[in-house]
Amino acid sequence: MTSYNQLPTINGLPDPFRSMNGNYINSRDDWTCRRAEISAQAQHYELGEKPAPSANVSGSSNGQSITVNVQDNGGSISFTANITLPNGGQGPYPAMIGMGGSSLNNSGLSNQGVAVITFPNNDIAAQANGNSRGQGKFYDLYGSNHSAGAMTAWAWGVSRLIDALEQTPGANIDTSRLGLTGCSRNGKGALIAGALDERIALTIPQESGSGGSAAWRVSDAQQNAGQNVQTLSQIVTENVWFRSSFSEFSNTATRLPFDHHEVLGLVAPRALLVLENTDQEWLGNQSTYTAAVVAREIWEALGITDHMGVSQLGGYSHCQFPSSQQSVLDAFVGRFLVGNGSGNTNVMRTDGNFSVDFNRWVDWETPALQ
Repeated sequence: MTSYNQLPTINGLPDPFRSMNGNYINSRDDWTCRRAEISAQAQHYELGEKPAPSANVSGSSNGQSITVNVQDNGGSISFTANITLPNGGQGPYPAMIGMGGSSLNNSGLSNQGVAVITFPNNDIAAQANGNSRGQGKFYDLYGSNHSAGAMTAWAWGVSRLIDALEQTPGANIDTSRLGLTGCSRNGKGALIAGALDERIALTIPQESGSGGSAAWRVSDAQQNAGQNVQTLSQIVTENVWFRSSFSEFSNTATRLPFDHHEVLGLVAPRALLVLENTDQEWLGNQSTYTAAVVAREIWEALGITDHMGVSQLGGYSHCQFPSSQQSVLDAFVGRFLVGNGSGNTNVMRTDGNFSVDFNRWVDWETPALQ
């Protein structure tokens, strides 16, 4: 990877369709390779490396939880994820994994026949404050100096949870129909975990803001316009979600060779629903909408815009799932988890009167990938 001092300034949102060698991609197979490049860049400059899936994993379930046992790097850890099965239907059930819990309408998920699994992310990597780096069970295995920030450690833990679910039929979960969600800081983590594990069929970051669905460059522009928005320079001082060296970019987000429209795009061609709250200026309400709309160009290039939606509505408190978002949630869950849905998943809406300035942020063209 190019060193920080040699990275060029990119004022707009970087081109997701231009490979690191300068060539433009033109096929769906090319996107698979390009996606791997973006993932490697995000881990190298921002997130820290996610360990390869070499661990020995086993699981045991009592019907209400699953205990995950992991052996790797000469050590072992265990953690437990609670499972709430739906009230009706017959298993194995599709499931929504909640990063630290689900802030969606969990009763509604149950009514659709979807289980809810609570992933204990704080056990895997602490996020108490800026002094909690290297704390948690991930670091017990891989060392407190591992490059992974907390979000990458959580993504590793979610992958090990899925490993265990695949081996534990007694948990009654259909691992071919898994969703992942989280809100606020846990929404950031849900996006990263969904981006880094292709077994997750549907990713739903909720009000995830900076480090999640917002673009670093657009958040800086919002702040420069006088709005109270969390930016890269602030977030690296707040907590340990990112690798420690990410602070190099505190005042130079324009040197990043990627931005979070591409992190969102790592989910493609799988399904992504970005849920946002217009009222949350701190989270970069305009930035999150801009990043999501620009990210959707990746699904456009793949010819599957109905696999990606953004729904940004206000009038409710942070992480309090509103009834106004229920129909779009039902549509995505019905289609991509339950498998029998016919609701509209071709959604791109905001009630914030935001428009995306493509002239400012996008100086590239969207190909039709064959």
